[in-house]
Amino acid sequence: MSQKGKVLVAMSGGIDSTVVALMLHHEGYEVIGITMKTWDYATSGGGTSKKETGCCNIDSFNDARKAAVDHGFPHYILDIRDEFGDFVIENFVEEYLAGRTPNPCVMCNTHIKWRALLKRADALGCQFIATGHYAQIRQHTNGRYVISKGLDETKDQSYVLWGLDQELLSRTIMPLGKYRKTAIRQMAVDLGYPELAKKSESYEICFVPDNDYRGFLKRRVDGLEEQVNGGWFVDKTGKKLGKHKGYPFYTVGQRKGLEIALGKPAYVTAINPDNNTVVLGEEADLDQNDMLVGKINWIKYDSISDGMEAITKIRYKDKGAVSNLYNADNGLRIRFYENVKSIAPGQSAVFYEGDDVIGGGVIQRGELVL
Repeated sequence: MSQKGKVLVAMSGGIDSTVVALMLHHEGYEVIGITMKTWDYATSGGGTSKKETGCCNIDSFNDARKAAVDHGFPHYILDIRDEFGDFVIENFVEEYLAGRTPNPCVMCNTHIKWRALLKRADALGCQFIATGHYAQIRQHTNGRYVISKGLDETKDQSYVLWGLDQELLSRTIMPLGKYRKTAIRQMAVDLGYPELAKKSESYEICFVPDNDYRGFLKRRVDGLEEQVNGGWFVDKTGKKLGKHKGYPFYTVGQRKGLEIALGKPAYVTAINPDNNTVVLGEEADLDQNDMLVGKINWIKYDSISDGMEAITKIRYKDKGAVSNLYNADNGLRIRFYENVKSIAPGQSAVFYEGDDVIGGGVIQRGELVL
């Protein structure tokens, strides 16, 4: 047994997770690599004619296995398509049908990927699990495990990790949080894997490889297009402006692809699934300064005092905005100091204190309070 301990490393076959596995191996950990098959096109309703991409293709499996064989540690492929599909894909579909915009990566991390890893880590006698995320984990003076932003702000992934509980965080290692991407690319070259340094990265949802979520919804839900086609675009007074193609195919803040001419720029400001209407307005109509967030998971503290100041991010690439947090009966009330745009129900809200994640939740609704 290694003095460092035994660690199960999630290896996608990409540069980040491969470098993590080799880094920990060279540091003296007893490494076991595992590649999770979460999805394939056929089970997602797209048939078999399309090529699988990203983390779930055979080339990725082979790349991960090659690195393990080269360095003499075990590697396994774990099929979690049933675990993944039952929750993540169905949640994705249900959220769009409810007029919300889901974040499947957060749901997968929170409910599927980490728990699948931990279950197999226990079975293999591993004390730790490790991933290639650009974020940092440390134990706070209060005893709780805290997620912090990665050093490389352009790659930081702390936003999608807010749902991890203390048990999961206490056993997770994220070595890349202290490095910039350029350094990881150089490490891959130095370790003898220059092809990984040149490998393209996918930012698409793994089960929507063509990035066409509308087509995915149509394939998953029989007769969806017929059920929702022909609803109305309306203004904020309810006045009909023209026909749309179905409320699930739009998101709050959307401007492009509306296919309606109003003589001025129009934005989706609200979605009403009950009557299949999509509200259009001007850019100023997207301004809001208050929102309700549910399904809260606290990370840095086990609770907060009303009025606590935090930087709140309402989407992955959001820079964040100064806000106050207030406890509410059905979640958390967030009041922004200045208006923010396009608060989308279903997306994640993540609260920061400096670089530390205080916690996060799922946006229920936003509004403008004068």
